Amino acid sequence: MNAQWLLRGARPASPPLHAAPRRRRLGIPLAASAAALAAALAGCSASAGTAPDGAISVTTGACGGRWHLAAAGWHTFTITNASSEEAEVNLINPANNAIYAEVEAMGPGTSQPMRLRVGSGTYAFQCVLEDTDPIQGPSVKVPGHVRGAPGVVPVTSNDMIEPSKEYHAYVTAGLVVLVRQVKALAAAIQAGQLAQAKAAWLPAHLTYEGLGAAYGTFGDFDGEIDTRPDGLAGGVNDPQFTGFYRIEYGLWHGQSAAQLKGPATALLHSVLALQAAFPAMEIDFLDIGLRTHEILENALQFQLSGHDDYGSGTTLATTAANITGTEELLTLLHPLLAPRYPGLPGVYLWLGRLQSLLSAQHHGSAWTAVSQLPTATREQIDAAASQSLQELAPIAVITEPRRI
Repeated sequence: MNAQWLLRGARPASPPLHAAPRRRRLGIPLAASAAALAAALAGCSASAGTAPDGAISVTTGACGGRWHLAAAGWHTFTITNASSEEAEVNLINPANNAIYAEVEAMGPGTSQPMRLRVGSGTYAFQCVLEDTDPIQGPSVKVPGHVRGAPGVVPVTSNDMIEPSKEYHAYVTAGLVVLVRQVKALAAAIQAGQLAQAKAAWLPAHLTYEGLGAAYGTFGDFDGEIDTRPDGLAGGVNDPQFTGFYRIEYGLWHGQSAAQLKGPATALLHSVLALQAAFPAMEIDFLDIGLRTHEILENALQFQLSGHDDYGSGTTLATTAANITGTEELLTLLHPLLAPRYPGLPGVYLWLGRLQSLLSAQHHGSAWTAVSQLPTATREQIDAAASQSLQELAPIAVITEPRRI
């Protein structure tokens, strides 16, 4: 079971980019989240209080039960799923369904202690068992005038329809540019003009990297277009090493046009096939928010580390393109995020700082390779990327479509 904090608070290390977990930790204060969660699974009959043994349980068909808090502040709850189904519970503001904290994927017969800071106000538990509509329990008023963790008004699937359409259009237009650029790259290789091919490689690769969240939708096409030799028996010489990185390796390691014609033709074929298939592809609503964090997380792991430098020394340029993809998602989600995420200005602040640090390493048509960065500069870039990730982390949970 994962406890979710809606706005800010402690967050675990993020899973790999393609792990695509069902849900990410948000960012509301840790305290509010915990209490919410604990109280959240507080499905039916129970009382809650400051004592560690304050018990809350979820049962089939009911949520909330008898519970109370004598005062605002830090509270510990033991939440038990007494039903026979997997349970998900939210602690909400019954006036507007704003969520203070949540718990998900709690198996039958399991318990978890939760500790958090609850403010004065009116609360209710909202419980969801598998294949059932949400059930809201009784409202409970916490007395006083103590400020607690803020709640986040849930985003629904209907809210995500327009951003999804706009993003689909953005990717469609990007693929038109990508096809044109890959055709130019392949034509230069076919003509034996390898210097021209080097010049054409980076713009095409950056266009692909700037598509952002969509690559999670591309399926096998992404593996063909942007594969790495990691894990392949033959490494960079393995026949299964294909796509942009294969061509980069060959161009910057002295391979001939004859050696690169096959990989170039295969890349063009994959890009054309992706363009033809994309109109029927659907971008998961959850992925739109999730990728705002994971695109840059992927960049930190593979680009800023220099892992994905196969000779051109342009992984900083790729990171800049990843920021472009992230910013496109933020633009589409801004109407939903602005009233829900007080930390949103910090997202733009740190992404801007990171972009400035990267731009300082762009000299005409050349980029400084990560391996050539002074230690202090590399530390500044890594720090800005890490802080950007912290600021981005709550967005996935805030924008996760929910039933209300």
